[in-house]
Amino acid sequence: MTDQLRHVTRALLSVSDKSGLLEFARALALHGVELISTGGTAKAIAAEGLKVKDVSELTGFPEMMDGRVKTLHPKVHGGLLAIRDKADHTHAMKTHGIAQIDLLVVNLYPFEATVDKGADFEECIENIDIGGPAMIRAAAKNHNDVAVVVDASDYQAVLDELKANQGATTLHLRRRLAAKAYARTAAYDAAISNWFAGELNIETPEFRAFGGRLIQALRYGENPHQKAAFYRLPERRPGVSSLLQLQGKELSYNNINDTDAAFECVAEFDPKRTAACVIVKHANPCGVAEGPDLATAYRRALACDSTSAYGGIIALNRSLDAETAKAVTEIFTEVIIAPEASEEAIAIVAKRRNLRLLLTGGLPDPRAIGLTAKTVAGGLLVQSRDNAVVDDMTLKVATKRAPTEAEMRDLMFAFRVAKHVKSNTIVYAKDLATVGVGAGQMSRVDSARIAARKAEDAARELKLAEPLTRGSVVASDAFFPFADGMLACIEAGATAVIQPGGSMRDNEVIEAADKHNIAMVFTGVRHFRH
Repeated sequence: MTDQLRHVTRALLSVSDKSGLLEFARALALHGVELISTGGTAKAIAAEGLKVKDVSELTGFPEMMDGRVKTLHPKVHGGLLAIRDKADHTHAMKTHGIAQIDLLVVNLYPFEATVDKGADFEECIENIDIGGPAMIRAAAKNHNDVAVVVDASDYQAVLDELKANQGATTLHLRRRLAAKAYARTAAYDAAISNWFAGELNIETPEFRAFGGRLIQALRYGENPHQKAAFYRLPERRPGVSSLLQLQGKELSYNNINDTDAAFECVAEFDPKRTAACVIVKHANPCGVAEGPDLATAYRRALACDSTSAYGGIIALNRSLDAETAKAVTEIFTEVIIAPEASEEAIAIVAKRRNLRLLLTGGLPDPRAIGLTAKTVAGGLLVQSRDNAVVDDMTLKVATKRAPTEAEMRDLMFAFRVAKHVKSNTIVYAKDLATVGVGAGQMSRVDSARIAARKAEDAARELKLAEPLTRGSVVASDAFFPFADGMLACIEAGATAVIQPGGSMRDNEVIEAADKHNIAMVFTGVRHFRH
């Protein structure tokens, strides 16, 4: 690739976000660049005392139709698309009075922000930019001759090149800017198409695209030999994409994945009702508990599996306070994520320099609709977010014995947690705390036994006479296909069961529960998480 230089003699600027615009325009003028602009952008530049030509002077047509038609004109697109070294192109420019445009600066109408603020349908439609993407794509296609800027963060790079090359840009920069320009218009169109599908209740649109903006380039992916980056989607959901990191090392790919799992789980617990703590290791909760305060909830969650909690992620549903901060910093922890934190708690965590403290300003809504996506070979699996909440389910007692009030409370707690554990899932709970978690096994029986074994390990560590699964309840994320999985839970000491039901062998499972005087509740809702 030769780094052919192209001098910038004329620039067209049309921006919605005017951050840094005036400084940039002033610097371009100092390089002798003729400025052309539109509407509010032209007025802002002129107000600074800079000479600027309104695009209507260039085209010979006024802006019309509420500004919908202003740049869709041959004198704009011809100036952007003409190949400078092609004789018939330059002849056409001369014949039709088309002046070349060497630099295009456009950022688009704020469609994503308009949707985010809850604007109505018509306002969202009016914030779909047409002329902007058309110009951007034209300039990007002709990047051999034209530089296109869609992000204010690139203003300085352009100015640096103009200074270094006596008012010219390099092909290397123009290609980089063109690639970014196409990515921006792709993300913009993806946001529009997904919004349209949602507004029209089209569950499976013929074409589906997702676009995001880079939050950070990551050191590596799940493993050091994998490349990775983190992107923000248009959806504004409190969590890992919107957080403020107060301290600690840069988040890794696995940190972000685990932190998201922890925070989405803790959001199931309404902070107005209870304090809650979730401890996650490798994207699975290894301890979850409610409590009268965060410190109590944390200690009870930790007691479930303190071995796995080492080096884990702590998610809290209320503001981090000093007592909880002291408790959490007693063992090695990778991340603490919470909606807020007190100044005293921040000071306590600061003593652990590498511990990441993340504040989100709020909790995600577990009932909110949304999409999740997963890549497979040559394809993309897209589904609606699992926004089913146990509080909204119609629970059906399937056995002769109904759960006691205390059992029902723990059953709902356990099923709330099971939603966020990898399948096959078994969660034992007692007094609003997990006491054994079995995750990600090929057999539900294995998950039940692993969770029970972990409870035995915790009992030995806590010097208890028996594991806390004795007298506990148990949740299964999907139905028991046979009675054996439930019998393993009963053997571990569970007295009540919550599961979706729906197996062709439900009657066998119910009969086995009745035989052991076990209460069992069907939710009718499955929570597979692969």
